[in-house]
Amino acid sequence: MILEERIKRLNDKGVVQAPYVVYWMQSSQRAEDNHALEYAISQANALEKPLLVYFGITDSFPEANERHYYFMLEGLKEVNAALAKRGIGMLIRHISPEKGALEIASFAALMVVDRGYLRVERQWREFLAQKAACPVIQVETNVIVPVEAASPKEEYSAYTLRLKLNKQLERFILPLSERTVKHPSIQLELPFEAYAVEDIDKANAGLDIDRTVKRVPFYQGGTSQAKAMLEDFIENKLARYSELKNQPGEEYTSGLSPYLHFGQISPLYIYDRLLSEEGEGKKVFLEELIVRRELAMNFAFYNEKYDSYEAMPDWAKKTLDKHLTDQRDYLYTCGELERSRTHDDYWNAAQTEMVLTGKMNGYMRMYWGKKILEWSNTPEEAFNRAIQLNNKYNLDGRDPNGYAGVAWCFGKNDRPWGERAIFGMVRYMNDKGLKRKFDMDKYLEKVAALQRQSG
Repeated sequence: MILEERIKRLNDKGVVQAPYVVYWMQSSQRAEDNHALEYAISQANALEKPLLVYFGITDSFPEANERHYYFMLEGLKEVNAALAKRGIGMLIRHISPEKGALEIASFAALMVVDRGYLRVERQWREFLAQKAACPVIQVETNVIVPVEAASPKEEYSAYTLRLKLNKQLERFILPLSERTVKHPSIQLELPFEAYAVEDIDKANAGLDIDRTVKRVPFYQGGTSQAKAMLEDFIENKLARYSELKNQPGEEYTSGLSPYLHFGQISPLYIYDRLLSEEGEGKKVFLEELIVRRELAMNFAFYNEKYDSYEAMPDWAKKTLDKHLTDQRDYLYTCGELERSRTHDDYWNAAQTEMVLTGKMNGYMRMYWGKKILEWSNTPEEAFNRAIQLNNKYNLDGRDPNGYAGVAWCFGKNDRPWGERAIFGMVRYMNDKGLKRKFDMDKYLEKVAALQRQSG
């Protein structure tokens, strides 16, 4: 079932005479457990028209590079094949997505779009809604509770949002039924050149993109891979997740964040798979999947400056500014940070892990951000460096969760702590805390093994 709160008309146009209903797939790159897709099918069936799925690949998505594009292409190849099995044609074009969407809108009686939270994603949808002659309807499917239904404002903390989500959750966990198309659309008759993704290497080579960061062999894109990782997590890791998830030397996280970032797996599907499980691990994981993740969506949606130091809470900026002239024992250039050239072996290992694998242990990512704050001339410089490195190397970078995670290191969604040098009342972390809590030698060896594996 698709509740009304997931559906939003982006313009007031009426249905027009045209051969297709079009679903512009962009942030929800999957052919199953997708409210936007199922809504589009229902609209196509009601209008007695075939459904066409469109996807646009731009060479210039902000801060994206070959690492991100390759992972995305792997997923799109699978989506294309899965839609074909359902009798739905997919048109992938090498074009700025919003421009391609407007061109194809001339063949659409109605257009459905999924929802994105980043500035560029919202601008794309607004562009289409303003210029298209047909209705443009947005369906939210990458969160469990739609952002505006969860809260009408930017939330202060996980605690305040959790209370609101818990009141709404039962309504939004209804299963989503898969619909059958009445009119298949495999044979498309459109005057547009499709961009082939069957050969991933060839498709990747055809893009004019930033190639300074190469793909990683540790993660393969696609819904089937995401679901396989979820099953492995439930079977082998969930029972000890709450105990070991923060242990840098262990591998007890789900690894699903890149797949959630590209919309290759539904958070509702993950929730449903965990329903029959028991234990503290389930509770802790669902807290991250729902509360923490949707707090990040809330931040990106309600705070226009989500990717700027200006978005930090006033108390944090005030206390950091107070300590702006404090003596810093170490100062590093961004290049030195990027190449893992600091005095701190643990921080270097975290940076190296990210560069090699496209992911970083969650606890280490917090430590990593805190130290960038400590080793930079100003908090604003530190914030920009952390965003730059996170977006460049992490597969789940350029994401509300990434922006919220970096912001947390600077006091966002946190509270004031005891005052100290440089940090003021912003929470402090140090290597002694890592040694006390974790087997850090095991983490160093894990990263060293990754380096050997990577040659």
